[in-house]
Amino acid sequence: MHKVLVLRAPGINCDGEAAAAMELAGAETALVHINRLADGSVRLADYAMLLIPGGFAYGDHLGAGRMLAVDLIHRLSEDLHTFVADGRPVLGICNGFQVLVKTGLLPDHAVGRATLIDNASAHYECRWTRLAANPASPCIFTAGMDEPFDLPVGHGEGRFLADEATLERLAANQQIVVQYIDASGLPTDQYPANPNGAARAIAGICNRAGNVFGLMPHPDRAFLPQQHPQWRRRGLDQAGPGMAMFNNAVKAMKRI
Repeated sequence: MHKVLVLRAPGINCDGEAAAAMELAGAETALVHINRLADGSVRLADYAMLLIPGGFAYGDHLGAGRMLAVDLIHRLSEDLHTFVADGRPVLGICNGFQVLVKTGLLPDHAVGRATLIDNASAHYECRWTRLAANPASPCIFTAGMDEPFDLPVGHGEGRFLADEATLERLAANQQIVVQYIDASGLPTDQYPANPNGAARAIAGICNRAGNVFGLMPHPDRAFLPQQHPQWRRRGLDQAGPGMAMFNNAVKAMKRI
């Protein structure tokens, strides 16, 4: 059985559904508080995958994801970098994506090269969005996701921004994994199809190796067919649109 560590911290509130999705995909999960990792009672190295769920870690008091990121950097930096270097999958969803960016694990150990800030709409966005995955991306989580799909968002600070050189590098390395698209299927910077005003319509990015992936939309809120508001009309009888990412994660763990 491939074990997934689902990280918990004060304010994280999507750990249950993230664990349920991974278990449906065939993994064994453990919901572990960051303090247990920090005190050594649980070892990150004993797990095949790390999942940082969504929520409002530490109440977002110092900015979305920042305080949990600081916690990880100062208490678990060496373990994290070894985990990533070993090629083990790391998934950060919504607040988890913010954490990965603030730690510098995305993009590629470069703290300060990118950020996630307040939505351009200046209010919380909570609805379904249309997305497309980059078929040329090395991301292990989106392999085979060749058709547009829907996932819900629920965030107030989801606007991905970076300097132009970083954006160009992400594009050249195919690290822009998932983008918000319009009705014609093209990436868009127009609201409301792009719910937060993200640069280059970025909804998610990965590291160069493809084993670290962060995205703002929630596959964990769309892994069951019944979670989609048009599941009957769309013919989603077997799985929700987010389930493919969790299935891909299990396939990747089997290859390690």
